[in-house]
Amino acid sequence: MLSVFSDEHFMKQALEQAKMAYAEGEIPVGAVVVSNNRIIARAHNQTERLQDVTAHAEMLAITAAAGGMGSKYLDECTLYVTLEPCFMCAGALAWAQLGKLVYAAADDKRGFMKQGKEVLHPRTKISYGVLEEEARTLLQQFFREKR
Repeated sequence: MLSVFSDEHFMKQALEQAKMAYAEGEIPVGAVVVSNNRIIARAHNQTERLQDVTAHAEMLAITAAAGGMGSKYLDECTLYVTLEPCFMCAGALAWAQLGKLVYAAADDKRGFMKQGKEVLHPRTKISYGVLEEEARTLLQQFFREKR
């Protein structure tokens, strides 16, 4: 059973963002930032729409969360994202001193874990595999249609 405020609950919200990206022809990655069991930012990939290679879901969510909190540090926040962050996004998460990162599907090609969790801030907690199958299926379907 899905309980409110669980990792699964918030990852489902990130998956909704990924589906929005999919519908817009963007790589289907979605993210939400949570503080005190409340979503303070939602975002999905917009690299095509904005013609900006840095417009990843994580980067947009970090910017929105920091603006909403009035602080560049997100040490009391959790980021839920449907795909393992890339090196660029992991670097931004390190600078933001993110409290916790939860991602669904691993990215064996471009994910930050190729370099190790040391890419993140030392106090950032990591959890992964939450709703992995749903996230992976959406990504695979997107790329199958693109081929």
